[in-house]
Amino acid sequence: MVIAILLFIVAGLAEIGGGYLVWLWLREARPLWYGLVGALILVAYGIIPTLQKFPSFGRVYAAYGGVFIVLAVLWGWLVDKKTPDLYDWLGAGICVIGVSVILWAPRH
Repeated sequence: MVIAILLFIVAGLAEIGGGYLVWLWLREARPLWYGLVGALILVAYGIIPTLQKFPSFGRVYAAYGGVFIVLAVLWGWLVDKKTPDLYDWLGAGICVIGVSVILWAPRH
């Protein structure tokens, strides 16, 4: 389970970090290498979830969506210096519950 959680976190950071570098290149006139590095990180993001041991692509990506929301709130707070409000944290918490249900709820 620890490996699964780490893979979700690494994938989320790759998606957000890669997208952020492309954003900086296109929207804030940073050098071309920002965009190139961001694009390479986004390619890695496409590969990382395939390392998950869960048998269902849909379940992995649905759970990842919840993890992404939590990481996006944290990224906005720590990198963009945008303080999350109560609703941001509430939404992130609900996403964590959803991820847990998607991945680990018993199915028969």
